Amino acid sequence: DNYIPLPLDLSHTLLRELASIRKNESNLMPYLRPDSKSQVTIEYSEDGTPQGIDTIVLSTQHDDFIAPADNSPRAQAEADLAIQDKIRRDVIEILIPRVREKYKQRKDVYALFSDDIKYYVNPTGKFVIGGPHGDTGLTGRKIIVDTYGGKALHGGGAFSGKDPSKVDRSAAYMARYIAKNLVAAGVAPEILIQVAYAIGVAQPMNVYVNTFGKSNVSLSDGAIAAKVRELFDLRPKAIEDLLKLRNPIYLETASYG
Repeated sequence: DNYIPLPLDLSHTLLRELASIRKNESNLMPYLRPDSKSQVTIEYSEDGTPQGIDTIVLSTQHDDFIAPADNSPRAQAEADLAIQDKIRRDVIEILIPRVREKYKQRKDVYALFSDDIKYYVNPTGKFVIGGPHGDTGLTGRKIIVDTYGGKALHGGGAFSGKDPSKVDRSAAYMARYIAKNLVAAGVAPEILIQVAYAIGVAQPMNVYVNTFGKSNVSLSDGAIAAKVRELFDLRPKAIEDLLKLRNPIYLETASYG
């Protein structure tokens, strides 16, 4: 398990599979270009159990692969509509079944795919110009896609453009590292770790833990927080060394969310 919320995991899988088609099986969707983004909305029960996939939004850059019959605005509009229809059909008939197959071993997730899903494919229309040419100045924006897709709180600081001595980046990674380990150890199925720092002070001002009332251990959330401070060195340099943040490991963070 990768310990990330299901909507975000599905969004990542959609984009990775779309890229795989573009790079390795381009005959399936030969018009695909590199820029793309996705969003998945899941309906949950009151106890937090996924009930179904409500909506899938997918925008993908593409070639202008259907030429208009003539130079009239009507012909151009018809060609654009044909492009949209083709991409939508391919997403639903080619991409979605492949993504669903990725979850075949997870029956609970596999069952969430249904004929009732609402699809929004390139909802703003033709998407020929993309990448830096289409959107520049994105560093420090859309920061929630670098974490949990809105499922968890965010400290507000961007990761990109900062070396690991900055707690905006390193402490956020450490908080996830701690949360993953506590969940994997069975402390609780869901845990929020919050760490607060003051500039120029190595030790955090505060460590906050929330198990959302689902703790499996006979410790209060405050007591778990005290254990976290005892077991993990939360000074920025110690985090940097533990997670090897000076190594060239960041390429993977540049795409898919």
